[in-house]
Amino acid sequence: MKIRFLSGNEFKIAEVQRILAPVGVDVVPVARKIEELQTEDVERLVKDKLIKAFQVIGRPLFVEHTGLYLKGLNGLPAGLTQIFWDRLEADRFAALVEGLGEAAVTAKTVLGYCDGRETHLFEGAIDGTVPRIPAGPRGFQWDCVFVPEGYTDTFAEMGPAKDAISMRRKALDQFAAHLKNARIPR
Repeated sequence: MKIRFLSGNEFKIAEVQRILAPVGVDVVPVARKIEELQTEDVERLVKDKLIKAFQVIGRPLFVEHTGLYLKGLNGLPAGLTQIFWDRLEADRFAALVEGLGEAAVTAKTVLGYCDGRETHLFEGAIDGTVPRIPAGPRGFQWDCVFVPEGYTDTFAEMGPAKDAISMRRKALDQFAAHLKNARIPR
């Protein structure tokens, strides 16, 4: 089955394709920029993005947003993670967290799917820490500053092995289970 995925992030697209291909979902990337609502409320952000995307595409599709929830910042940046990251990048982000004295963080993905009649949300989360020094390739945003609980490597150092445990994987597994039981309009 083919499902459209609205994202311009090549790393996200590749990860989603790797995770969904084995369960028979052919992910068709749609590189269309949608003006995102800027809010810490990720569910509201994803619903808004999904509705806007469906209005433009007019076909069943999904969108997602992944954010970091820093314990030392009472759960921020949440839905504003991209703004934080764009301004700080890896070294300054790690330094900020070190300055907070609290390295605990949760990474959470909220995936929104619209089949043309209804919208559905799926969520996955994983706890971890922010290391003092970023490690691994820096191309996929904050993967170089997230060490999942129970591991010593950052997501960036893990490479595709991250797919087995990531927050995105957890949300995509729920999405795949939904698709298995749903009638998908073409």
